Amino acid sequence: MHLNHPDITKVLVTADQISVRVAELAAELDEYYADKDPLLVGVLKGAVPFMADLSRAMELSTTQDWMAVSSYGSGTISSGVVRILKDLDTDLDGRHVLIVEDIIDSGLTLSWLTSNLATRGAASVEVVTLLRKPDAAKVKIDVRWVGFDIPSDFVVGYGLDYNERYRSLDGVGVLAPSVYS
Repeated sequence: MHLNHPDITKVLVTADQISVRVAELAAELDEYYADKDPLLVGVLKGAVPFMADLSRAMELSTTQDWMAVSSYGSGTISSGVVRILKDLDTDLDGRHVLIVEDIIDSGLTLSWLTSNLATRGAASVEVVTLLRKPDAAKVKIDVRWVGFDIPSDFVVGYGLDYNERYRSLDGVGVLAPSVYS
């Protein structure tokens, strides 16, 4: 599904830009994790397209697992209260964990998640995110790899949704406020 959707007011990142940046990130990750056997931890559901594209672009053999966490109700603002909806199946003891995120907004959920995974005995916990909203940050998080910094608009596409819609858009765009207000 293309970004020329009538509910999209502005295109922020095209499918081609994502493709190029994913390849660049994959090369950086291959170099960084060359001798570390990384575990990629995708955050459901938004990170599915990014994790799939990133893991296929990497030359390294990786293992993967998934978590589902929630700090949103049905609204558009993070509550900061995190619930684990689906936990990992993998033992993290001694593992080099790479959290694969679709977007970092306030940082509250990711801050909680990195702390939680670090307490499980991981050798290291790093983060790669496709998108980051620097102006929305409420906590400082060390994010080693960022695909794109974007404005604090409400965005959808490439895994990001509003009420489970728009995930299949091939790029990232600003959702018309009339849709969610």
